[in-house]
Amino acid sequence: QVQVVESGGGLAQPGGSLRLSCSVSGRDLTMYVMGWFRQAPGKERELVTAFTWSAGGTHYADSVKGRFTISRDNARNTGYLQMNSLKPEDSGVYYCALKWRGSQDYIYWGQGTQVTVSS
Repeated sequence: QVQVVESGGGLAQPGGSLRLSCSVSGRDLTMYVMGWFRQAPGKERELVTAFTWSAGGTHYADSVKGRFTISRDNARNTGYLQMNSLKPEDSGVYYCALKWRGSQDYIYWGQGTQVTVSS
């Protein structure tokens, strides 16, 4: 049984920071890609960043480059999304998801965590 659990969302002021965590159980992540998605009300879900767990290759959406950083803790089987210089348009529900390397489809999803950026 694979469990993907996000945490760390909340309220931040513009220019502030938040760190999201994605804890995974039930899978060795060596052959997986971890992605972070977000969905704002009335908008489609978008890929924010993706990280190849073992190889370390990363992808960032243009809208977050230079502000967001994805990282991992192998011992804890946990990924992190450090979000700095937050903007109101970063608000939304953030989801962590996993896909097999070489696959297009993310197959394991967390429940999501709300991020609100507002003064």
